[in-house]
Amino acid sequence: MESIGVLMTCPPFDPYLVEQLEKRFTLFKFHSIPDKAHFLNSNKASIRAVVGNASAGADAQLIHQLPNLEIVSSFSVGIDKIDLAKCRERGIRVTNTPDVLTDDVADLAIGLMLAVLRRLCPSDRYVRSGQWKRGDYKLTTKFTGKSVGIIGLGRIGLAIAKRAEAFSCPISYHTRAEKSDVKYKYYPSVVELAANCQILVVACALTEETRHIINREVINALGPKGVLINIGRGPHVDEPELVSALVEGRLGGAGLDVFQDEPNVPEELFGLENVVLLPHVGSGTMETRKEMADLVVGNLEAHFLNKPLLTPVL
Repeated sequence: MESIGVLMTCPPFDPYLVEQLEKRFTLFKFHSIPDKAHFLNSNKASIRAVVGNASAGADAQLIHQLPNLEIVSSFSVGIDKIDLAKCRERGIRVTNTPDVLTDDVADLAIGLMLAVLRRLCPSDRYVRSGQWKRGDYKLTTKFTGKSVGIIGLGRIGLAIAKRAEAFSCPISYHTRAEKSDVKYKYYPSVVELAANCQILVVACALTEETRHIINREVINALGPKGVLINIGRGPHVDEPELVSALVEGRLGGAGLDVFQDEPNVPEELFGLENVVLLPHVGSGTMETRKEMADLVVGNLEAHFLNKPLLTPVL
């Protein structure tokens, strides 16, 4: 398989994934190529696979420029950076990395809830700056027993719910349709869900329907004591509305692992003690990233050996 060209469209930030791909294929690192148009024109015939992630995948233009593309393997569970309609039209296979990152993302969601409510980051800075010597840190807010509303009750949403239940949190949710196999309270709209919970978690896939699912109306329904947790995708949230609500005190706090235009984050959030900002690290543990890389490589190998894909999307 060494002669098969694989185009990595995302930055080659995972050394293990790069190493495993280079062992098996001819790997092209698109991110570091200065003249991309010339490169594609010269190498399009040899590229039969694309590897992307949550920030870069395969859009319609790239797919059109690769006449021999057979498979897109995403180093993420989210596939919103892949033009699925174009792939379907061309018969291009698509895979992602579900399940293996569920625990890490769910763990992080609970961590963000605790960090926001108990002010863990400002408390840490309080100690490091020597302020503790001048007096105790102010009182914070209890997490146990807070009502948690979850948008999207898939693998990750369910894992968050189970963890929150361990903290005696009542769980409610919103999905496109009510689920018959769960005991949690269902709300038919995000606004109703937000109005009836203290912590609102975004855990759904990013689609045209869920883009800006967190808007001014939802934020106002959550209110000045409510907390928003986003471990989904940045565009789930109308970011300017979120910023203004936090600055004006119309929202109680936020824990954010994702942003509209990563790695750019609104600077208005930097000075807010009730906001925790993370650099999109939901699946960012050594153990999980290795499993994700193994899935990416395993799917490519399966495809080119005419075996069933491990985690097919298309």
